[in-house]
Parts: sequence; structure tokens; C-alpha cells
Amino acid sequence: LFRSMDRYETLALAQDARGVLNITLNRPDKKNALSGQMIADLTHIAEVIEKDKDIRVAVLRGAGDVFCAGGDLGWMRQQIDSDREGRMREASKLAHMLRVLNELRVPLIGVLHGGAFGGGVGMACVCDIALAEDHTNFGLTETRLGLIPATISPYVIARMGEGKARQVFMSARIFSAQDAMALNLIAAHLPKDDLEARVEAEVTPYLSVAPEAVAASKSLARLLGPRIDDQVIEETITRLCDTWEGDEAKEGIDAFLTKRKPRWA
Repeated sequence: LFRSMDRYETLALAQDARGVLNITLNRPDKKNALSGQMIADLTHIAEVIEKDKDIRVAVLRGAGDVFCAGGDLGWMRQQIDSDREGRMREASKLAHMLRVLNELRVPLIGVLHGGAFGGGVGMACVCDIALAEDHTNFGLTETRLGLIPATISPYVIARMGEGKARQVFMSARIFSAQDAMALNLIAAHLPKDDLEARVEAEVTPYLSVAPEAVAASKSLARLLGPRIDDQVIEETITRLCDTWEGDEAKEGIDAFLTKRKPRWA
């Protein structure tokens, strides 16, 4: 049923005859960390989906052992070594990618396994529904590196609510799929062998309803939810760049890359 689509450098795509598009993060050797190229590829496929009326549902997955380990450390190190203009430009690309995925006209279903950390949690939160294998681990791990969960924060807060988000937003603690469900991050966690049947159960209803009505309903839900507009997104970009410029980010990322404890640990 599947037809292969153009391969992106960091994504693998397949669309079936029903209009279900599977998007697989395809940097398994890097635990699907969000590099500059992956950010560009995800932004482009979101733009393709907006124009292709044959696509009815999108399913977001990760290749290898982990759904998404967060931001690529090499990419983040480049931002620390860049100037303010370069940092703002790259942070804006990340923020725009998250926004276009969050505002896709079609339902976006996340299928998580292994781990979702940092930006991987943000990727789960821009999905309309996120499902996870039972033994998936989660964590907003940015503060371990002297960073903050900045550009993902509007989507994390929208998904969890402020009160629940604050339980895991700052501590960088790793939490289970059971905890993720209690925090509203995911809708369900299932044994690996049962996960695809649940994905299909989420996909199927969308194939018998009016596509434009689905898009309009999703847009309405977004309008009535927490405010995520240009001003909010610009503030997250600024705060991320401010953090990249701080001493803690330099120390945290250097400590991670050199396999030593940062000075605060």
C-alpha cells in the first residue's frame, strides 16, 4: 500500500493509498537529535503537507532506538560560538518549525518509543495526539546543560498546563510513560506489540470525515487554547539566545561533550 516519496537527508517518508503520510525522523545514529538540517527538512515537509490535499493524516515516528533525543549538541555548540544575529536566525528556524507542525491542517499523530528528551518532548507536544511504547522515557533535560526549554515551551505548557509542566519543566528528571500520561503529555502508553493497532484506531476516523472541516476544527481549537502568537514565539527565541550566550550553557555543553560533570553537579 505504501509508495516511497522523495527522501530527505534526515527524514524517511512513506504515504499509503488512503492519504496517510508516515514521517520518520531518520538520524538513528544520532538518536534523531534535531540538527539544522532536520529542522529545515521538517519545515519543508510541513509546507508540502499544507499544499497536498491528498494527505489526510500525518504520523510522526523515529528510526532506531529513540524517538528524539532533543537538540543536536553540535548544532547547539555552533550557536554558542556564533554571534547574536546568527543565534537569532537559527533559533527562529527552530521556532518556525515547531509552529508549522503545531498548525498543520491535517491531524498529526506522534508514535514515541525509547526516549523523548528536550526537543523530543516538544515534538510530542505539537502532535494532536501522542502515543508511546510502555517503556519510553521522557525528560526536559535542558537545565542539565545550562539551557532552558525555550522554543518548545508554548507547546509543552499548552499540552500539560502550567501546574503539571512545572513538575518536570526545570528539574531535568527522567520520567516514565506512566508519568507522561498523568502529565497529559501522551494520550496512552501500550506494549510494543499493541502500538500499531492503536495508531490505526486513531488514524481511521479521519478517513471518513470532511478534510476541510477537520482543518477548520483544528484551527478553532488552537485559537481557543493558550496564546501562541508572534509575540510569544519571539520571546522564546530571545530567551533561548540569551541562554546560549550565558556561561552556564558553555560549561554545560562542554562538560557533556568532554564527559565530565559540570561545575554545578
